[in-house]
Amino acid sequence: MKRVMASGVFDILHTGHVHYLSEAKKLGDELVVVVATDATVRRRKHEPITPEKMRLELVNSLKPVDRAVLGKEGDKYRIVAEIQPDIIALGYDQTFDEKVLEEELAQRGMNIKVVRLSCYSEDLNGTRKIIRRIIEWHTSSCHEGET
Repeated sequence: MKRVMASGVFDILHTGHVHYLSEAKKLGDELVVVVATDATVRRRKHEPITPEKMRLELVNSLKPVDRAVLGKEGDKYRIVAEIQPDIIALGYDQTFDEKVLEEELAQRGMNIKVVRLSCYSEDLNGTRKIIRRIIEWHTSSCHEGET
């Protein structure tokens, strides 16, 4: 059985996430998804919109996902050692360098293939794009009817 690991914030679920996880699932038999903790999201990106437990529940309910787990603070390789994937699937926009990641894993005794997945070009394929669209909509609807 080939286990694939994917990871992300999954703050506002969108079709880009579904594409990423569907493509990751095609790489093996089992897909385990690591959902970033609120503390990690704050440290690396922004204040999370959706709490970690809610994001975990939503990701766990997605069809391609066999199991979703909450990430761990500290050493990011600890969760990888616990899951023991054969493949780590990276999203097209994740900041990891595949070769550097594979080398670091190998130095830790983990022989794991790292695969970069393709971009999904749907219009609203990113959380920030969705937020911008909501702000634009809210701004324009707040001023409708004003003269």
